[in-house]
Amino acid sequence: MGLKNYLPSTYRWFIATSLSVGGILCSHLAFATPKQDPFDTLTIQLENSSVSTLQGASDKYYTNGIRVGWTSRTDSLPKPIADVNRFLLGDGMQRIHWGLQQLMFNPVDTQTVNRLPHDRPYAGVLLSTLNLISDTDTTRSVFGIQAGLMGPGALGRQVQNGFHGIKGDNKILGWHNQLTNMPVFQVQMGRTWRYGIMHAGPVDFDVLPSANGAAGDYKTYAQLGALLRFGQGLDSDFGPTRIGPGDDGTDAYVGTKTVNWYVFGGVDGQGVAYNSTLQGNPINPHSQHVSKKWDVGEILAGVAVIVKGYKLAYTQTWQTQEFNGQKGGLFNYGSVNISFKF
Repeated sequence: MGLKNYLPSTYRWFIATSLSVGGILCSHLAFATPKQDPFDTLTIQLENSSVSTLQGASDKYYTNGIRVGWTSRTDSLPKPIADVNRFLLGDGMQRIHWGLQQLMFNPVDTQTVNRLPHDRPYAGVLLSTLNLISDTDTTRSVFGIQAGLMGPGALGRQVQNGFHGIKGDNKILGWHNQLTNMPVFQVQMGRTWRYGIMHAGPVDFDVLPSANGAAGDYKTYAQLGALLRFGQGLDSDFGPTRIGPGDDGTDAYVGTKTVNWYVFGGVDGQGVAYNSTLQGNPINPHSQHVSKKWDVGEILAGVAVIVKGYKLAYTQTWQTQEFNGQKGGLFNYGSVNISFKF
C-alpha cells in the first residue's frame, strides 16, 4: 500500500495521539512564562515547487509563493487595539502582524497556449494580512483578516515570466488563460498549543497541536494538525510558519538560549468548503474551474535555527490531491523562511 493510501488514517492517529500525550504531560513539563520581546521582527519567505531536494525544477500546481511580514514587539499596541486583542483572544502577551504575499498557480502543461479545462487554472493571488497575536506560556492564538486580488492584477504572469527570463528558462505560455480579476477576502483564526513531553540530556521534546480555519471568498476551510519537535530552546517559538494554510504571520520568536534549534515533523488535515483558485470566479459563469476535493492532508518535516536574533527555517511539505484529476501522487514543495530582529 502506498503512502497516498494510508495518509488520512495516519494524520488522524497522529493528531489524536499528540493531543492525548500533550494533555497528560503538559502540567509537569510546561514551559516558563514567555519572555518579553522588545524588538520588531521582519520575515522574508519563499515557497516553490522547485525548492526541494525530492524533485527537479517544476512549475505546476502551487508553483510559487513570496511573503514579506512585519511582527511587532510585545505589549506595545495602542489601548483600543489591545482591548480588541484581549476580547477576541484572551489574556496573553500581545503583538500585531502585517504581511504582503503573492501566490501563483499553474497547470502541469505550461507550454501550451490552449485552455486546459481539466487541469488547475492559472491564477495569481496578491494578499495583505493583518493579524492580532496573543501568547501564553503554552498557547499562541491568532485572529485576523486577509484581503486582496486574484487575477491579472496580482501580477503573477509578470513575476513568473520575468524570473524565467532572468534564468534563461522557457516562458510560461498559458497565462492569458488565467482566472479573471476578483477581489478576495477571508477572516482567519487559529490556536497552537505547546506541550513539553520529555528531556533527553541537553535535548528537549515537545508536541504542537493546532486548530485553525478561515471563511471568505478566497478560501473557506477548517484544519487540525500537530508537530513533534526535538532540539534546544523549544520555548523560543511555536514552530515554523507557512504562507498557505495555518496561522499565517505567526513569525514571532524570542531566543531563550544563545543557540536555539529544532528538527520537526508532523501532519495536518483540512476540510475544504471553498477554494477560489480551484473553483474560479463565482460571478463569471465562464470562469475555468475544476472539482475540488473536500479533504486535503499534508506531511511536514524540516529544521529551524535561531541565533542572536536571526532565524532560518526550512520546511518540506507533501500534500495530497487538491482536485479531482490532479496528477503525480503526492505534490511536494519547499519553504525557506528568514527572520531577523530590529
